[in-house]
Amino acid sequence: MVKVVIFGASGYTGQELTRILLGHPEAELIAVTSRRFAGRPVAEVFPALYGLTSLKYQNATPKEVAEASDVVFLALPHGVSMDIAPVFIQAGKKVIDLSADYRLRDVKTHEAWYGKHSSDKILKNAVYGIPEIYRQEIKKAALIANPGCYPTSIILGLAPALKNKLIDVSSIIADSASGASGAGREPQTGSLFCEVDGGFKAYKIGEHRHTPEIEQELNLLAGEKFPISFTPHLLPVKRGILSTIYATLKKDIDLQQIYAFYSSFYAKEKFVRVYPVGNTYPNISSVCGSNYCDIGLAIDSRTKRVIIIAALDNLIKGAAGQAVQNMNVVCGFAEHAGLQNIPLYP
Repeated sequence: MVKVVIFGASGYTGQELTRILLGHPEAELIAVTSRRFAGRPVAEVFPALYGLTSLKYQNATPKEVAEASDVVFLALPHGVSMDIAPVFIQAGKKVIDLSADYRLRDVKTHEAWYGKHSSDKILKNAVYGIPEIYRQEIKKAALIANPGCYPTSIILGLAPALKNKLIDVSSIIADSASGASGAGREPQTGSLFCEVDGGFKAYKIGEHRHTPEIEQELNLLAGEKFPISFTPHLLPVKRGILSTIYATLKKDIDLQQIYAFYSSFYAKEKFVRVYPVGNTYPNISSVCGSNYCDIGLAIDSRTKRVIIIAALDNLIKGAAGQAVQNMNVVCGFAEHAGLQNIPLYP
């Protein structure tokens, strides 16, 4: 079994990583770190794990946990991983970073959106961690940049259309809505119950940090450079992302043909479910607690636009589940190991 450490395990993503890894058949979770909760039992901070683990949070340095580990998950704030990942890389460990520190391939782009990058020397070796697209590269990687939640839904939603040249790339619009857990566990006025309950609002219009990540990957899929319009929204629910993506079709094609492209593209993928043509479309309630990304398709015949709906759990396929999926790929395990939970419904 591989020895696994979660560095920074006190947030929602860290908790989900802990939960998944405790049930993983090929991995042993040997340490979790947190400065704030150092010395406290994990099950005391997250009672859902009561009776399932005796681990306590450690305020450990990378060097202190590197020697005993094989794989390290970094569930840290943006800007922190770049100072820590090099220590584990130099120690020969596999690193899966859930922050944005290694997602953007171009240093100037990263610094324009996030600020100074202090470990750009290893940036060129990072592999973007969507297994459905970069599986072969992930198998050989030492550093995997786990994607953002919004980008995962939009990239998976558009990949078949872009690879098959079905759409006018200048016309892409992505409206995405996320549950409040996407804002993290730190208390913020905007994510308090009374601020969220009963509301539905757009935020960071035209300036969300996931924009360059989305554009980077869509540009690579299409083989050309273009911007998109991306607007995130906050849903009054705990978890889930629903992205509705609009694009003008380049050719006269019917919905059954588009469905054929999508079903063929994802035919061998365990965690992408393409809905048959009909009147049923993805719903965040149908992916809750699972590593699935559900995709639905429609055509607006008046505007000649294809409408793509993608739904996922922002904490699982949008974060911790995809990170474990990446671990499975890089370690040669069955890709679904530890990730076979059927969605929770209702």
